[in-house]
Amino acid sequence: MTDLSRRIIRTAVDWSAVNLCLADYLAGRFTYRTREEWVARIISGEITVNEQIVPPEKVLELHDRIEYRPQDIIEPEADLNHQVLFEDDHLMVIAKSGNLCMHPAGPFFKHTLWHLLCSKYGSIHFVNRLDRETSGLLIAVKDPKLAKAVSHNIREKSYRVIVHGNFPETAVADGFLINANSVIRKKRRFVSQMPENPPFESAKTTFKRLAYANSMSLLEATLFTGRMHQIRATVHSLGYPVAGDKLYGVDENFYLKQRAGELTDQDMEKLLIPRQALHSAVLRFTHPVTGKELHFDLDLPEDMKKIIYFQRQLQK
Repeated sequence: MTDLSRRIIRTAVDWSAVNLCLADYLAGRFTYRTREEWVARIISGEITVNEQIVPPEKVLELHDRIEYRPQDIIEPEADLNHQVLFEDDHLMVIAKSGNLCMHPAGPFFKHTLWHLLCSKYGSIHFVNRLDRETSGLLIAVKDPKLAKAVSHNIREKSYRVIVHGNFPETAVADGFLINANSVIRKKRRFVSQMPENPPFESAKTTFKRLAYANSMSLLEATLFTGRMHQIRATVHSLGYPVAGDKLYGVDENFYLKQRAGELTDQDMEKLLIPRQALHSAVLRFTHPVTGKELHFDLDLPEDMKKIIYFQRQLQK
């Protein structure tokens, strides 16, 4: 049974954290505590690696399982708005806001879509994932055994994204995602040629420009692979930063300033929107039990519409 009263934060080590020591990893990823505070919590036994109490200097390996059982985290505010567009005995299709974590992570537990849905519908398991600042459509199943079948039956998955610059009418980005060699470890970069050295992941996205005004483009992005930061990293690498994006926008220093709580009003003006202008707009899949074709098309949210409207007004 899912425990909704107690927070257990779980994460698995990916390629970006390999060979880091546990204390450095936690301090770099979860910045709401200092390194010294994380060291104290590791020593207290609140944090384990592969279900074992380890020292702060523990060197992490790929796929290590880290668990944290905190006692005193105050959750930040979040936009808890969401809408269940479809539900039956097997699965749900949900539309979420652009400031809502899907899963418990960092300081978020009750202020997550997972907690909201489990509190009302019982245990659920997400099929696709959206970043906290990405709005739009996603699928959840009530039996985890169905997740793979639903994933394999997704026929169309497309997004709307607003970028700076006059993007081509159409583009096919078929290549690879690699480490961006940024001070921000999780940042990625798209390249068209296969890299000589790992780690890298194949990534394919097609783009269609839907609108252009005053150096801003609204794009339709269709995914053929599902990689972390795929759309954002790809358009940024092609020279088109994402509006509102602190990591893949006009200046990655906005990401560092946001973590430190130092974003200014002038910074927000440059960002144009408080969150990344990325929206999961279309999902089409075959129901794994009934065989019915399900198709959902979600309108652009108001905060992204305002960017387009504002820019068009400037052009007049």
